[in-house]
Amino acid sequence: MDSVLDYLLTEAVDPAPIETVAEAWSRHRAVAARFATPVDVAIAGGFGADRLGFAFLSGYQEALRTLIADLPADELVAVSATESGGAHPSVIRTALVETDGRWSVHGTKSFTTLGIMARRLVVIASSGESPDGRNRLHAVLVDADEPGVRVTNLPAVPFAPEIPHATVTFTDAAARMLPGDGYLDYLKPFRTIEDIHVLAAALGWLIRVARESGWPQPVVQRLLAAVAAVRGLDIDRPSSPGVHIALGGAFELLDRLLAELEPLWESAGPVVAARWERDRPLLATAGRVRAQRLTAAWRSLAAEAEHRSSAT
Repeated sequence: MDSVLDYLLTEAVDPAPIETVAEAWSRHRAVAARFATPVDVAIAGGFGADRLGFAFLSGYQEALRTLIADLPADELVAVSATESGGAHPSVIRTALVETDGRWSVHGTKSFTTLGIMARRLVVIASSGESPDGRNRLHAVLVDADEPGVRVTNLPAVPFAPEIPHATVTFTDAAARMLPGDGYLDYLKPFRTIEDIHVLAAALGWLIRVARESGWPQPVVQRLLAAVAAVRGLDIDRPSSPGVHIALGGAFELLDRLLAELEPLWESAGPVVAARWERDRPLLATAGRVRAQRLTAAWRSLAAEAEHRSSAT
């Protein structure tokens, strides 16, 4: 397997423009076999992308493969969780029903990334309330071409408009149950896993831009150090307070790097620079939720320290 750090510094940049999600996915798949871990595939996929939106695609797909290891390697997959009331566990109303040993989902998801491009959906659905009144959530896999699945495209968002989004309505759509708790084992950890992989892919793309644009070696060096820092996060423990705190530090490092890059974008050319200005809000997506997780992580560590102190 290749060293992704060497790859970022030595791989020839493919100058051919990418016009569609299908083309971006094809380029991503072409490099995937050269790396052993999803995060390295995300980084290499980001390097191969010609814009931030397609780097996001690489990060998003590899995040899903970290969450669910046996997903088909060649299929675009999407998480379908958000409803009209949001994605908080208490407001998910899409129902999971078992009839004669067959699971099916019923309901509408208001915002599913990739929309009509996704061939398989990881759907977060409820089987009702538990005895303590909590919403009992499960994760299920649903084929997008099931007769009971209707996908309706949404208007393009202002940033990374190449990535489609859709509402998805399920009407008695056949589903395959995934093991574990839908919130604790899927929805909650995915938010962190996605942040890590999308950040990794974005850094891979920034190194591509740096090399294409002839940015100074110290800039490339600092970007590569940021890649190494993200690779070092304990991705297998996404609920760990330490991971959330380190991830918060990685995003702070990114902010400092982006400030340093401001005067360099002119040398990237007008098309690349204009896309960057359009798409950079993508990196701030879910920033409020990420900040809440960071605060909760520090609070958790403080409570643990207090508990240990009182126990001695």
